[in-house]
Amino acid sequence: MSTIKPGVLVISHGSREPKWVSLVDEAVGKLAARLDMPVYSSYLELVEGRLIQDGITALESKGVTDLLVIPLFVSAGSTHVDEIAYAIGAKDVPELETELDLFQVQARVHFGTPMDDDPDVALMVWDKVKALSVQPEKEVVLLIGHGSRHGSFRRRWEQGMSSLGGRVSEISGTNADYALLSPGDVRDKAILWKERGCDVIVAPLFLSEGYFTEKVIPERLAGLNCRYSGHTLLPHPLLTQWMESQAVHLLQSLNL
Repeated sequence: MSTIKPGVLVISHGSREPKWVSLVDEAVGKLAARLDMPVYSSYLELVEGRLIQDGITALESKGVTDLLVIPLFVSAGSTHVDEIAYAIGAKDVPELETELDLFQVQARVHFGTPMDDDPDVALMVWDKVKALSVQPEKEVVLLIGHGSRHGSFRRRWEQGMSSLGGRVSEISGTNADYALLSPGDVRDKAILWKERGCDVIVAPLFLSEGYFTEKVIPERLAGLNCRYSGHTLLPHPLLTQWMESQAVHLLQSLNL
């Protein structure tokens, strides 16, 4: 019987902003310290020398036979998750046309799931905004995600965020709702809740701080007097815990 050697390949989007990358790397580094197997933090784009193929090659050079792939994305509605799953060999056909070339992979691929409405994500969301809460019963936590212009992917965003909002509401005692930057219903949702007499606490459902959280969301909410800190999911210890649970689940599927 051939020897099985698993390794974890974490894949996130990437950014030109060093802080964005360093926050992801820090969380993945903590994951590596908790697992007895090789771990590599890779990026879809924008981080030269650390792209997905670099990660595959690095892990396989260490003798890894089974790649435990963790898509570090906040929603299954991300078209990137679909194209990555296709290019790495986890699905035969992408749902949308992609320019992503097939990766060169010798190891067996075991593909995880994005974050969506995981209970740990709800706890992270509330941890990031609870300092803004004064009277939970008179407040709404408005989750804001990137979204998608593609119908089936947009529905996945909506389904995941709706369920996540329910979890946040249970934890916090606030109302909860969601809005998407694409399509752009952020301002309309905020106005709706203010007209209902609620104070709006804005929770950006983004992995790390950057252009969307620092520029786009504040512009969409300009003049509405919402409570917004801009704090994203990272840094947070539960994100490493979420990745570890993903890795353990995939590892168990190998029947070692």
